[in-house]
Amino acid sequence: MANLVLVLLPLFLIINISSLPLPARAISSCNGPCKSLNDCTGQLICIEGKCNDDPDQVGNNICKSSPPPKDNNCQPSGTKNCKGKSFSQFKCSPPVTSSTRALLTNNDFSEGGDGGGASSCDESFHENSERVVALSTGWFDGGSRCGKMIKIMASNGRSVEAKVVDECDSVNGCDAEHAGQPPCKNNIVDGSDAVWNDLGLNIDDGVVPVTWSMA
Repeated sequence: MANLVLVLLPLFLIINISSLPLPARAISSCNGPCKSLNDCTGQLICIEGKCNDDPDQVGNNICKSSPPPKDNNCQPSGTKNCKGKSFSQFKCSPPVTSSTRALLTNNDFSEGGDGGGASSCDESFHENSERVVALSTGWFDGGSRCGKMIKIMASNGRSVEAKVVDECDSVNGCDAEHAGQPPCKNNIVDGSDAVWNDLGLNIDDGVVPVTWSMA
């Protein structure tokens, strides 16, 4: 009888252990560790091993901070003081791909607008009804993209093609030529009212994540 009990005891333990519920997958919140999208709670996505906001989702600011750009070795070239604040200067921008992540801002390219002087590509002003943009210094690439068309895509599924007419200067600023504005960030697509309207975006939002590519 004792031998039978010794034989059945391990079998009893195996059955009971196997019937225990498996531990639930750990779900991470902002900046928590992750390996896949399933490791993050809600609308957060896994970026470089941490859960963060999806930059392609307009208005998704759960973590209140933007995730670091991927594959971007562009470092500041210096700092510029403007009205008591320091702003990073950039001579480079993230690599251009078929879906380059950027921040869409709004600019008035007309005479007397917040864009300052005339557009550098054609030395002309442009009406707000024109689909035109300025690119950060690195993307502007010394004017090599002047007059070329780019395709801008919003997270709502809408897209628009716009002409590059100016540089969103990432090095200089805080002067009359730049309407007193500080240097641009290195990932800016500065679009006219027409660009925002065609994308179905609210200009009052100020800054919206988008992607762009050469048209």
